[in-house]
Amino acid sequence: MSKTDTPTIPRGPVTPAAAETGAPQSEHRTRRRRPIRWASFRDLLLVPPIIIVLAVGFVVNEKFLSSDNLTNVLTAMSGISLIVLAEVFVLIVGKMDLSLESTFGLAPGIAIWATMGTSQVGAFVWAAEWMAIPMALLVGAIIGLVNGLLIVKFGLNGFIVTLAMLIALRGLLTFITGGFTLTKIPSAIDWLGNGTLLGIPVNIIISVGLFAIGYLVLGYTTVGRSLYAIGGNQAAARAAGIRTDNVVIGVLVIAGLLAALGGLIYSGQFASVQVSQGDGMIFQVFAACVIGGVALNGGRGSVVGAFCGILILTLIQKLLSYGGVSADSLKFINGGLILVALIITRLASGRRQD
Repeated sequence: MSKTDTPTIPRGPVTPAAAETGAPQSEHRTRRRRPIRWASFRDLLLVPPIIIVLAVGFVVNEKFLSSDNLTNVLTAMSGISLIVLAEVFVLIVGKMDLSLESTFGLAPGIAIWATMGTSQVGAFVWAAEWMAIPMALLVGAIIGLVNGLLIVKFGLNGFIVTLAMLIALRGLLTFITGGFTLTKIPSAIDWLGNGTLLGIPVNIIISVGLFAIGYLVLGYTTVGRSLYAIGGNQAAARAAGIRTDNVVIGVLVIAGLLAALGGLIYSGQFASVQVSQGDGMIFQVFAACVIGGVALNGGRGSVVGAFCGILILTLIQKLLSYGGVSADSLKFINGGLILVALIITRLASGRRQD
């Protein structure tokens, strides 16, 4: 073989795109620097339905479009929206976390039980009040870490693991509270749920701010590209040098943190932690994700679409209350919207969702 026939070996690490196509690193250098813009026309498909719901709401009651009502809508969705954001990250890497709804209740429950106590079950206060928020976030992170280790390191099925955790965490909250509602709320948690900053509710600032950060991370950072690569083809991502196990565990830990923070906001709004806090909420979360175009099999989706998904569900719920319709009808509507979204996705992409 002559010198001219000697194959060129690419230098440096191989990008996910290069791993999938077999092309050298140099050919993908420009593409690697190009940001992934997943907030595209697909995400804007929910804008017309949102406008329609707003228009119908205005017909039903002209106060529906008032600034106070729209603020109430954003406030009502602020807690659950953080679970939606958490589930978006988990779904993009090709996993699924059902335990987020129980983390939503348990994390603030343990923090408030430890810092404020409750006379009904005779619990003693063994932590300072200022520790409530850090403790709740720590609980959320630990739950996410346990989920990650069981799924990644032990190779257990993610659906079964998180379903078991959902049940176990719900039982743990019932055990530590004795089945009673915790009504003593630290001032910091009350501020998260009801405080204002420059005239804007703190919960809205946190929710919108974290969604904005999530959008930037997924669309404009190497971490975001890694998440999409893992969800699209984990083997190719691993071959490209991405530490897939560490990334998946990290995503589950972040998901637990977001669920805990959402639970703190929700507890502050209602000045209590009920044993059933978050119960059944995961179905609405998945509805928002699917309606927002997040793929259940990983590698596809955006936080913009998911935000629009939870927004339209909350608007519909508000519209039902204005129209005097029972809130139980929302379950039927959520299920119907999921089916419609799946059908539209199937027709638009031409791919089966197995």
